[in-house]
Amino acid sequence: MPATSFTKLALASIAALVLSTASADALLTNPIRTTIARDIKTPDPVPQSGIDEAVELMASGRMYRYNVKDAASSTVSKCEVEIAEYTGHKYCVALNSCGSAIMLMMKCAGLQPGDEVLSNAFTFGAVPSAIEHAGGKAVYVESDYNHCMDIEDLEKKLVAYPNCKFCLISHMRGKLADMDKIADACERHNVILLEDCAHSLGVEWKGKHSGHKGKVAAISAQSYKMINSGEGGFLITDDAEVAAKCAVYAGAYEGLASKHTTVPGPEVFADLPVQIPNYSVRMSAIAAAVIRPQILTLNERREKYNKRYAFVTEKLVERKGNMLSIPVNTPGMTPVHDSLQFNLSHDMTDEQVQKFLDETATHGLPVELFGHHSNARNFVNWGFAPAEDPLPLTAKMLSRACDVRLPLMWDDEDFSDLVDVLCESLDAAVGDSDFE
Repeated sequence: MPATSFTKLALASIAALVLSTASADALLTNPIRTTIARDIKTPDPVPQSGIDEAVELMASGRMYRYNVKDAASSTVSKCEVEIAEYTGHKYCVALNSCGSAIMLMMKCAGLQPGDEVLSNAFTFGAVPSAIEHAGGKAVYVESDYNHCMDIEDLEKKLVAYPNCKFCLISHMRGKLADMDKIADACERHNVILLEDCAHSLGVEWKGKHSGHKGKVAAISAQSYKMINSGEGGFLITDDAEVAAKCAVYAGAYEGLASKHTTVPGPEVFADLPVQIPNYSVRMSAIAAAVIRPQILTLNERREKYNKRYAFVTEKLVERKGNMLSIPVNTPGMTPVHDSLQFNLSHDMTDEQVQKFLDETATHGLPVELFGHHSNARNFVNWGFAPAEDPLPLTAKMLSRACDVRLPLMWDDEDFSDLVDVLCESLDAAVGDSDFE
């Protein structure tokens, strides 16, 4: 009996050892992968004070910006004042979208039908759409591996297109080119510089908010931007005539300009309301209400975003610096890193890049490739405003340029998981390929 019991015990121990060894071998060949359960598209929430003000407006029914007795009573006018104070601009007009703001800043700056507009080859499709909407013709300037307008190509295009009167620079994902050099090049060629600051609210150039090197700028309040009203935008400028025209184009008919605070006086408006059309692209009071408290936390959120970005990029470079590179901030720029961009190595094949994208998506982290055939930031998808010049630098960059959001509402530990998913997915994509 003792011998029989010992034999059973020994057999059980051997079986357990075999199972343990098999499990260890399985881990080596099929390691446990990190998976993210959080939503990468989680937007910033509206502070309670914004919700309360919006509810009060709905209860009163006064959601139309001009249904107030004066400018001081207008939620939209108050919001315009607060945006102008934050960015340091003299004038501000709130609109229904940043796309409207971009379109109107071209028209207000004097664009005529058929005028050529130089713009980034790497931007969101809404930018060439706004050029088309304004009646202009887009001419694309190469973008570099830091995801900024390439200044050398800008100089070439300014010479090649001597009739061009406008340069619309898009600060894609909040990345600023050398704005002193951009402004100098435009000035030398008598070209009006305009700034698309949809992604650069909170971003500074040499201590001053972005949007001051150009004659006019536009910022966004779309859901994934630094201020979130679902849709919304602002035209900001120090030019009185531009501000007056924008207010009228937006819908300040008859004497409604008097219900604005951040526009010039009636002498600048003169007979504009009967000279230019009313496009009815005003911001509603509801949108302004939810934006206002978010302006107060911009700098605090910028600090939090940048701290997390520093952690993520440091870990990525430490672990996979041979397989990817991080775009470099232009000296003189104070960033807001509310998202992550990186360039995969050109040593990776197209198949390996697609495998990487599939792996990240499978493990809860959908990564966007800017150069994907379906991406609205890929210039080949702008059939309504096609590129007429070759753009080899931009095309090559886009083929390896990746984009990942960094949601504010995630916890700090979620960003460790984000790094793990990216690194593990790279390993799975390249297999035994040799990367130096």
